[in-house]
Amino acid sequence: MKDVFITKIAKFLPNKPVSNEEMEEKLGVIDGKASKARRIVLRNNQIKQRYYAIDEQGNTTHNNAQLTKEVVEKLCDESFTTKDIQLLSCGTSSPDQILPSHAAMVHGYLKNGNMEINSPSGACCSGMNALKYGYLSVMTGQVENAVCAGSERTSSWMTNDIFENEVTHLKELEDNPMLAFNKEFLRWMLSDGAGALLLESKPKGPNPLKIEWMEGYSYAFEMDACMYAGAEKTEDGNLKPWSEYPAEDWGKMSLFAMKQDTRLLGANILVKGVDSLKQAYEKHGIGPGEVDYYLPHISSYYFKEGLYKEMENQGIPMPWEKWFLNLERVGNVGAASIYVMLEELVASGNLKKGDRILLHVPESARFSYMYAYLTVY
Repeated sequence: MKDVFITKIAKFLPNKPVSNEEMEEKLGVIDGKASKARRIVLRNNQIKQRYYAIDEQGNTTHNNAQLTKEVVEKLCDESFTTKDIQLLSCGTSSPDQILPSHAAMVHGYLKNGNMEINSPSGACCSGMNALKYGYLSVMTGQVENAVCAGSERTSSWMTNDIFENEVTHLKELEDNPMLAFNKEFLRWMLSDGAGALLLESKPKGPNPLKIEWMEGYSYAFEMDACMYAGAEKTEDGNLKPWSEYPAEDWGKMSLFAMKQDTRLLGANILVKGVDSLKQAYEKHGIGPGEVDYYLPHISSYYFKEGLYKEMENQGIPMPWEKWFLNLERVGNVGAASIYVMLEELVASGNLKKGDRILLHVPESARFSYMYAYLTVY
């Protein structure tokens, strides 16, 4: 088995940053009324700005595959061109279409010759699953290099027109229609962007990061779905997919909007996250003392103190000085978040040889968690 190194990192955040005051103008108001939920959600998540693939006139500037194509090209230069890529592995929770796969569409934009592609599905962990596929492929010698990416273009899922049909339908049924909080909640949480890593079997560049190990854990065997799209949750907790609804109901029910069961989220996301972290620690014989930089992907600063306290409760507290976060500056970019965080840490110039970095990515869809342990080489 070969060693695997992250030799280059890139991020692509489209257009100008969007402030909290500009969000609703960009996404549009629903039923002509300002959102009552927006200020509550923003107060809790403490995000100050985010990025949307939307221009000043409200036009879309990039689809998801184009965002990923842009970040892959930023990863390349004269010494490593797009034609040198042997494996392209791309994760996202917001693909532009059901078929073809997300990675296939990115490859189509790159036009860089024949190569292997991989498109893991899922939510935030899809970016880490893309990374693990590349990691294993380089480690086993299947390929000499792999480009792995995480990206999101959720703004197109959150614009007002996605929900207008449902609100119009609700007006026909009741006097004071109100969009369910679980549908509106994510409008004020998510943002657009992409990140990419180049993996190679030899250390190169000023800050190569050796991937020591990666681990993943799923609690779907005991947990109901928490975040979902293209389905509706039934009273028994199961999901009824869009394909089992008449086409005329798709708009009336906002079936293709992302939704989050916030009660299920709050009760479980931290407990399961720390439980899985303990398993990863025990498997590899390490603990918080063997971590110099802790990069947790959290969707909201609301969970920051809770995560720390849950670590204390389970006997593995992580000192605050080891935490590295950028949520308030870039927003929740889903599958791309951990890539963008790692890029910012490396670009900070603070890393030194021997530093150990722990990546911790939760996915609330049905409660999955991914970890990567890196060493500055």
